[in-house]
Amino acid sequence: MGRRKRFKKNQPFKWKHYSGEIILWLVRWYGRYALSYRDLKEIAAERGLEIERSTICRWVHEYGSQIAKRLRPHFRQTCASWRLDETLVKIKGRWYYLYRAIDKYGHTLDWMLSRQQNAKAAMRFFKKAIAQPYVKSPRVVNVDKHASFPPAHQKAKDEGVFSSQCKLRRVKYLNNCIENDHKAVKRKSRFRQWYQRCEPWSAKHGVSRPR
Repeated sequence: MGRRKRFKKNQPFKWKHYSGEIILWLVRWYGRYALSYRDLKEIAAERGLEIERSTICRWVHEYGSQIAKRLRPHFRQTCASWRLDETLVKIKGRWYYLYRAIDKYGHTLDWMLSRQQNAKAAMRFFKKAIAQPYVKSPRVVNVDKHASFPPAHQKAKDEGVFSSQCKLRRVKYLNNCIENDHKAVKRKSRFRQWYQRCEPWSAKHGVSRPR
């Protein structure tokens, strides 16, 4: 059993009909740009590759998280000034709070989905973000005026998650930086939700999706 796992680890693309380079490019494009699986199928077809959308979907689910996990140790070290905010996103018909944090240069620290918007969720995000190897312990954390952040920040200092010198700040123009940074995430999310609603109708009536 151990031998089988080791073999799979050394050859992650074993039994795939396409090379690892092709798979990684398609997974990267799906994660980086507002592209649907049909878009990626057409891009591959233009390069002489006949790949079904369901195949690309399986690749994204199989390799997407592995790519992110392996890249994290190589990310550039962030600075100690955090901008943190939460926003609502809709995933498969359900609303979630998306917690995200960036540093003062706009580099993403981490993100987390939560069904609740409270001090417990904020504390969980603090612990998740600080555990990343490229994230520095914050000197200052800028947040919005939601009541959940002050108790979560104080608890993080009491438990040693943050330094006792870490400050909580509520400066609106700094908070605008992270709010503007949400736009790219929401743009991709809205596009894919729109595509999922439109595709069954277009497939039923034989109408191609507008470009």
